[in-house]
Amino acid sequence: MDAAVPVAPGSRIAIAGASGLIGSALARSLSADGYKVLRLVRRAPRGPGEVRWDPSVQRVDTAGLAGCAAVVNLAGAGVASRRWTTAYRATIRRSRVLGTRTLARALAALDTPPSVFVNGSAIGFYGFTGDRVVDESAGPGSEFLSSVCVEWEGAAEAAREAGIRTAFARTGLVVARGGGAWGPLFPLFKAGLGGRMGNGRQYWSFISLHDEVAALRHLLFTPSLSGPFNLTAPTPLTNREITAAMGRVLHRPTLFTVPAPALRLVLGGVANDVLGSTRAVPTRLLESGFTFTYPEIEDAIRVVAGRQGTPGVG
Repeated sequence: MDAAVPVAPGSRIAIAGASGLIGSALARSLSADGYKVLRLVRRAPRGPGEVRWDPSVQRVDTAGLAGCAAVVNLAGAGVASRRWTTAYRATIRRSRVLGTRTLARALAALDTPPSVFVNGSAIGFYGFTGDRVVDESAGPGSEFLSSVCVEWEGAAEAAREAGIRTAFARTGLVVARGGGAWGPLFPLFKAGLGGRMGNGRQYWSFISLHDEVAALRHLLFTPSLSGPFNLTAPTPLTNREITAAMGRVLHRPTLFTVPAPALRLVLGGVANDVLGSTRAVPTRLLESGFTFTYPEIEDAIRVVAGRQGTPGVG
């Protein structure tokens, strides 16, 4: 099929993971602009806006996907919601790989496949890079999440082979109150209990929720874009710098320090996500003409804290 086919206004767009932090924000944004959003659900559909799927057994109602111009896959077990036991690590990997493989094969088998498949991924692909800057040209790291991301992206091969334009959204830490790694930080800082984590020198590659949704839309609606894109603000900052910014915006002290051993004891494997350093930049996103609304951390925090207005989502 023609990889340059644009997604027409008012088209049907299916979203897997539409109940999550990013997926729900994307669904609201698309619906507000007149697109017909179709949500993939694991239960019996409650109306024409839902399609049933079960990635654990690689099954999806392909008839329900017929006529979709685009599909977005953001489904996967939360990495910040539970301790990373051996069993939960397997769940993290399986939920992403099987979900992507299920959708990619289903889309490839349609008589008229969608013009674009945007699949979730993460900057965990690069592993821990210290203060070394990495963009989409860098190879994978050697950490657990790196191997997950490699398999996750590789599971979309059937869609690519079928000629469906396929883009991977390698998302960083999303600045938002409603979930993700950042969600628990706001109540802590507002209570005056915030502070740096570990030595504070690790880089956090962040992105506002508003810009995350805008970037996903950019990947959906720009017919020339395929392959990996880092969804991160242009200037990553250290945890120490972000802690100071949180304190300034929320007008709270940031005197506390959470030692690395304590974080690992409480959070288990997910502590690596906040203690590890990945300095990722969005080279391909910027080269494609994308403009960030909130490239600076203080603006991103202010929007979430309700201290300034925000266009659309955020």
